[in-house]
Amino acid sequence: MSMQNNPHTNKKALSEQRWLILARPLIIIIALIATWQLLVIVTGAPKYMLPPPADVWHTLIARHAVLLDHAKYTIAETVIGLFAGAALGTLAAIPMALFSPVRFWLMPILLVSQAIPFFALAPLLVLWLGFGLASKIAMAALIIFFPVTVAFFDGLSRTETGWLDLARTMGASRWRLLTHIRLPAALPAFASGFRVATAVAPIGAVIGEWVGSSHGLGYLMLHANARVQIDMVFACLLILCAFSITQYFIVDRILRAALPWQPDSLKPAQ
Repeated sequence: MSMQNNPHTNKKALSEQRWLILARPLIIIIALIATWQLLVIVTGAPKYMLPPPADVWHTLIARHAVLLDHAKYTIAETVIGLFAGAALGTLAAIPMALFSPVRFWLMPILLVSQAIPFFALAPLLVLWLGFGLASKIAMAALIIFFPVTVAFFDGLSRTETGWLDLARTMGASRWRLLTHIRLPAALPAFASGFRVATAVAPIGAVIGEWVGSSHGLGYLMLHANARVQIDMVFACLLILCAFSITQYFIVDRILRAALPWQPDSLKPAQ
């Protein structure tokens, strides 16, 4: 019996693979911390420029109440902005795919909106919407809006022509073509755009907090940097990284479960 057909060998290989998947985050974290500590030692950078991991860990523990209090505002702004931007992107992509005049006039506006630096828009949003959550949510939604719109529109415009021709010969209306063919076919593209948006969503909230805010991790980072409390800045960055990664994997799992007809063709290495 070959090793490939041996159930005991296959079971052992599967067990090792599962162990490696579970251990991967810990291995990566240890490697990053070791590299960080090595940089501190090799460069001899002072603590106000590059604090060692132990100092940042001490700040995370000692100031966890303050960090968590500010983190809840950034998380709320990011999550609400994520879904607001995705909803706006969806509402923009559908009429662009259905009506050529809308596509003709709206696409240049979308491109121009991306040519404007977000740092230039942030002060205006704070001026118009105030220092509260609204301006930060709007900032996050603006960053998320473009990748979702472009990805979803691309999916809607690249539907298999054979499916559309068959549906038209069966008398399908434009609405039925959209709901029964174009939308299901475009959902994988929408999922890709939504994944990208999930990864960049915290950027908008943090930029808004830098420009004008009294809460949030961006606000805390700005004031800690002004006081040369670089360990606090790194602590805020670690929380942002942990939140962004967690949010991405949660969204990725939900999208994979929601799109079972779009399996992953990349098999793990054996």
